[in-house]
Amino acid sequence: MHSIRYCAVFLMLLCGLSSRAAAPGYSPVPPLPAGASLRFPADYGAHPDYKTEWWYVTGWLNTSDGKPLGFQVTFFRSGTEHDRANPSKFAPKQLIIGHAAVSDPAHGKLLHDQRSARQGFDIAYAKVGDADVKLDDWRMTRNADGSYAIRVDAASFALNLKLAPSQPVLLQGERGYSRKGPRPEQASYYYSEPQLKTTGTITRNGKAAAVTGASWLDHEWSSQILGGDSAAVGWDWIGANLDDGGALMAFQLRDKTGAKLWSHATWRDASGKITQFAPEQVGFAAQRRWRSPRTNAEYPVESRLTTGNVEWRIVPLQDDQELDSRRSTGAVYWEGAVTLTRDGKPAGRAYLELTGYVSPMKL
Repeated sequence: MHSIRYCAVFLMLLCGLSSRAAAPGYSPVPPLPAGASLRFPADYGAHPDYKTEWWYVTGWLNTSDGKPLGFQVTFFRSGTEHDRANPSKFAPKQLIIGHAAVSDPAHGKLLHDQRSARQGFDIAYAKVGDADVKLDDWRMTRNADGSYAIRVDAASFALNLKLAPSQPVLLQGERGYSRKGPRPEQASYYYSEPQLKTTGTITRNGKAAAVTGASWLDHEWSSQILGGDSAAVGWDWIGANLDDGGALMAFQLRDKTGAKLWSHATWRDASGKITQFAPEQVGFAAQRRWRSPRTNAEYPVESRLTTGNVEWRIVPLQDDQELDSRRSTGAVYWEGAVTLTRDGKPAGRAYLELTGYVSPMKL
């Protein structure tokens, strides 16, 4: 759902099992008025009046020798149940959580790291007005020219990247109002920035290597636990930079039997035409599953994605892209680099997120 881009606790916060209204003191997510849309540059920044929010970046990189790598950097902001009117600087009113990962087939599984801190004292924050998120020495900022600077010093790697936009923002759903269920309140505000031209370095074992590639950014915020009483236990989500310059996002929510509860897709083709697909037009069908040697969970790492009358085939860069975030959000899920084919021909590079396969996503 990142969105769906949803990852971990924020994803958990938004797609729990229980039926629960927005947390006291946090704004609901109503449909946008007729003719209205998200507002930029303000909506690039944080929205502390809403309970949960994330800036979620994924992409494919190539080293100078052509070696492909996948990467993910996500910053989450979560409002707590603490009294927001408390003037104390020590009051834990907002939490900032970070996840970072590199997918390298030569390593055989994800390299990943995670951290969290309460907002304050210039240690951790998510600023309003424009994108500027910090967590210790991890940071993502949006520059005046629209590009993003990302710096992450993780335990086993470091990323220093610049992401430059090459096309307009892609509003998801109804002008940025993205439904996650049949009821209007089951929604988030959500936009993507596909086809971000990416340059920079990745450092491992003390050696920095230049990389180039393309990234995808999702930014989403909400106050309502998505799914409500619909018994959602997890979701499948994909964000794809297509080879022809287009972009594709698709997701589905699943119940405990694996059946689809809700789905949606957005496709911007090479000409810039945008098509929104209704739940009955979108489906994920597993073609091959991989069993984790650590959790024993089975993930559908190869799938057939249907958007209207078009079928896409999803194939992973490597099978083992399971991410264990129990030290920060309590969740274990599959988050990895994949390729897309259409009619048997290469169509794009993407990231796939699979949650709820180890245990139901919940608070």
